[in-house]
Amino acid sequence: MTQSAPPPSSPQPAGAIASASRGAGLALVVGAIGVVFGDIGTSPLYTLKEAFSPHYGLSNDHDTVLGVLSLAFWALNIVVTLKYVTIIMRADNEGEGGIMALMALAQRTLRDSKRSIYIVGLLGIFGASLFFGDGVITPAITVLGAVEGLQVAAPGLDHFVVPIALLVLLALFSAQRYGTERVGRVFGPVMSVWFLALAAIGIWNIIAAPEVLKALNPWWAVHFFIRHGSHGIFIFGAVVLAVTGGEALYADMGHFGARPIRRAWYFFALPSLALNYLGQGALVLRNPTAIENPFFEAVPQWALYPMILLATLAAVIASQSVISGAYSVSRQAMQLGYIPRMRIKHTSSDTIGQIYIPGINWGLAVLVCVLVLAFRSSTNLAVAYGISVSGTMLIDTLLLALVARTLWPRKSHWILLLCLCFLALDLAFVVANGSKLMQGAWFPLALGIVLFTMMQTWRRGRALLTEEIRKDGIQPATFLPGLMLAPPVRVPGTAVFLTSDPGVVPHALLHNLKHNKVLHECNVFLTVKTLEVPYVRQEERLQIESIAGKDFYRVIIRYGFMEPPDVPLALMRSCDHCELTFDPMDTTYFTSREMVVPGRRKGMASWRDKLFAFMHRNAAPATNFLRIPGNRLVELGAQVEI
Repeated sequence: MTQSAPPPSSPQPAGAIASASRGAGLALVVGAIGVVFGDIGTSPLYTLKEAFSPHYGLSNDHDTVLGVLSLAFWALNIVVTLKYVTIIMRADNEGEGGIMALMALAQRTLRDSKRSIYIVGLLGIFGASLFFGDGVITPAITVLGAVEGLQVAAPGLDHFVVPIALLVLLALFSAQRYGTERVGRVFGPVMSVWFLALAAIGIWNIIAAPEVLKALNPWWAVHFFIRHGSHGIFIFGAVVLAVTGGEALYADMGHFGARPIRRAWYFFALPSLALNYLGQGALVLRNPTAIENPFFEAVPQWALYPMILLATLAAVIASQSVISGAYSVSRQAMQLGYIPRMRIKHTSSDTIGQIYIPGINWGLAVLVCVLVLAFRSSTNLAVAYGISVSGTMLIDTLLLALVARTLWPRKSHWILLLCLCFLALDLAFVVANGSKLMQGAWFPLALGIVLFTMMQTWRRGRALLTEEIRKDGIQPATFLPGLMLAPPVRVPGTAVFLTSDPGVVPHALLHNLKHNKVLHECNVFLTVKTLEVPYVRQEERLQIESIAGKDFYRVIIRYGFMEPPDVPLALMRSCDHCELTFDPMDTTYFTSREMVVPGRRKGMASWRDKLFAFMHRNAAPATNFLRIPGNRLVELGAQVEI
């Protein structure tokens, strides 16, 4: 008796597919709320309070309050909604965003102009340096702003604000080595509750003073400048606090996609923020003394302590987002050759972006704690905040204008016109924050300049080092035929010699022949290249070329700047259908580690030569970065003068 075939599975109803798609889309939206909007979502903690600090000399009368609220509301819509969410997020580099990705995209539009490519590179690296300045201040100001709620709830605990903030920050940085995969699952729900609380507090106070809704009229922003004259431009130093974190929406686009971020912003984050700012303004209209801390003064007394706890959690999430962003930008900068290699720990077996860089983590931790101890309040820190953010936004606008003519040739004239408007607003932010240099804004700017100098020194030093190695290099076509006329002792196995220049014989091979006097059966000259694209297609990953029969091969492995390199894995996966075989137990890797000695040649200034030598000496070995196992590695030293 034959067994009948099982009936074919019926296709899923269209409604079920649509329901599953909606579920996945909702999960992405909630995830984006938790990760992307942490920085901008905690801005209400300190923005309005800073606008009426003594630094700006504004009185909290009716017209001024409406004017400041109108400026903040329209800054959110012009800078974040129009510039970042609507326009810049369309300028994706194969799905990835952020200033480094935008820089690489802009450079690809200028292939015929090396000078222009160099200038664009300078802009992008300076913007990335300023991003680190933002990454230092954001954890300090958000955590301080949240803990300062104790000053409203229990004024007697005022002297505990700084110690509690330091404990929260130290716990946050100490927990980084465990990764955020598990904790990250609650980020979205917590931040969703946070934004709902912002909206509820705003509505509660707006009902008591609906007069504040007039601030939605842009006339009140214009009226503010008519009333305060040219001095009014300096208020942009506080208004910029309302849009900090706008660049993060673009930078995190690769994790969630543009559509979930747009939906979360348009329909959830933006309305909640606008309602909360208006609610704080309504409270100040009714009670001018509430300007001392309008955020927590706007909270009903019964909800004060829960709100302090929720604000602290939101501040930790905002800080976590910035710290994770610093890791990602650092890895991109390493891949593109702008900073020395550092030890990278992958904290998740499933998510490639979950990484931990101890050097970056503890460097940030020290700087953040120093800031908290030096400034001691969110009001003092707000004076220092803004210059790095406004500088990064200005560079984003310049890069967007450059990219627009290539990406959208038919609409480029409209985009360029908008870029002029964005540029005017960005310059106003820069000028306003520049006026606070002596009050503390010098710190993030100085930090950005120091980091920029180090990044450029590393980039230039690497170029000089490569040039010096190439000078003494020997062409394979000249060296290998002569070597094989009288070959040394041959040993079984495969030898992989790492070299940055595929056109010359690796120094490691020359040193191995000189000292060990042996040659392997199969010898591979391996070069790892990082391209200016986020990801490389698998079929373009590997290039193999025979350069001397079956004894010598040239292999080039390509990675995108978002991909962590793994040389052994790439060799094993990509050589399944070629004549080369890489048995992990029969393959030995050889590399030369150069000892850099500052010389008298006119490459860089003497102090930069010494700085590069110091950075090179303390950089993590390339073999660690490329995941080459230490028990299969032979490292040979060489001294190079630059």
